[in-house]
Amino acid sequence: MVNNIHLSISYNIPFHLVTVSPWPLLCTLSLMNMFINMYMLFSYNFNLYLFMISFMIMMLVVVGWWRDVIRESLMQGCHSIEVLNGIRLGMLLFILSEVMFFFSFFWTYFHLSLSPSVEIGGYWPSIGIELFNPYGIPLLNTIILLTSGLSVTWAHYSILNSLYYNFMLSMMITIMLGIYFTFFQYMEYKEASFTFADSVFGSIFFLVTGFHGIHVIIGSIFLMVSFLRFLKGHFSSFHHFGFEGSVWYWHFVDVVWLFLFMSVYWWPY
Repeated sequence: MVNNIHLSISYNIPFHLVTVSPWPLLCTLSLMNMFINMYMLFSYNFNLYLFMISFMIMMLVVVGWWRDVIRESLMQGCHSIEVLNGIRLGMLLFILSEVMFFFSFFWTYFHLSLSPSVEIGGYWPSIGIELFNPYGIPLLNTIILLTSGLSVTWAHYSILNSLYYNFMLSMMITIMLGIYFTFFQYMEYKEASFTFADSVFGSIFFLVTGFHGIHVIIGSIFLMVSFLRFLKGHFSSFHHFGFEGSVWYWHFVDVVWLFLFMSVYWWPY
């Protein structure tokens, strides 16, 4: 009798009780292992293969976790309207935490640039730093990201109206633009005349642009997974929050780059 009552309560509540899963613990351990190997690699020229192995282990854990979430949504029917509203709120709070993350970087940048300390000669940027031309690669990357924002909005509009060919076309354009942005960012780093260790400007520059580049890579993977899920028939015009979350994330990346371009590239030039 008690078991029957427990089952009826479990299947009639308006929210989803997450089943016991090993993925959060495994993801935490694999991520810690990867960053330890990364630190050893950068600081002591440690074994590159250990870092690659730890990275692959983390990716396998992430794929397993995503697989279970997709099964909960598609096969088990756990993502009801109430659950989706909770997931939307969680995604919004996650993006808000990312906003605070980059806000701390911009606070540091403007604190040091508006009142340069005597330790760096009272100049901003520091003497000897050769800045990038903002009308070169930075402007090109700005155009690329703004165009990708338009194409991903086109994709969102297309799936809402069941225009699936347009969705595939716009998604391929968005993913290619994200890859182009990452490639040009790499070329910019390769041609830089200063490094992370060149005064506080070099440290802040590579810190904020590097973290933004990581977010572009994560957003590109997010869009790739959404595109593959669409090809597998996981999305429809009314059930596609996995893709909608990637759109929100991509727009966040676009907005951060606009502030970054104006403050880090254009303003000090």
